[in-house]
Amino acid sequence: MRRAIVFAFSGMLVLGLLFGVGRPAAHAIPPFKKQFEAMYVHKDSTDPTEKAFAAAAKKAKCNICHVPKKKKTMRNAYGEELSKLLDKKKDKKDVEKIKAALVKVAGMKVNPDDGNSPTWGEVFKQGKLPGDMEK
Repeated sequence: MRRAIVFAFSGMLVLGLLFGVGRPAAHAIPPFKKQFEAMYVHKDSTDPTEKAFAAAAKKAKCNICHVPKKKKTMRNAYGEELSKLLDKKKDKKDVEKIKAALVKVAGMKVNPDDGNSPTWGEVFKQGKLPGDMEK
């Protein structure tokens, strides 16, 4: 009996490792992330703000649009606006639609209820990520 329990537990452990238990739940959609980086991340820039933004974006990965340590469907405010314009399955191959959505959201206010709120594009130019605005 004890051997059967150990065997079953070992099997569950192996399955858990195979299917990624413990991995971060949020995953950036590669084409969305690629276009975001092409538009806003300037890795080779000599400007300190742009260099810092590039480093922060590289570190943030999926958390540019998602809330850290939450389920993959939990998005931050920026990710919520993008999700209204893009479908992760239907639009992942439509580069022009992705670019248009990024531009449209860049023009939106971080806080739509505050007329003095910066736009997402202005936030990115300041070297900040969406998560920085929610702290």
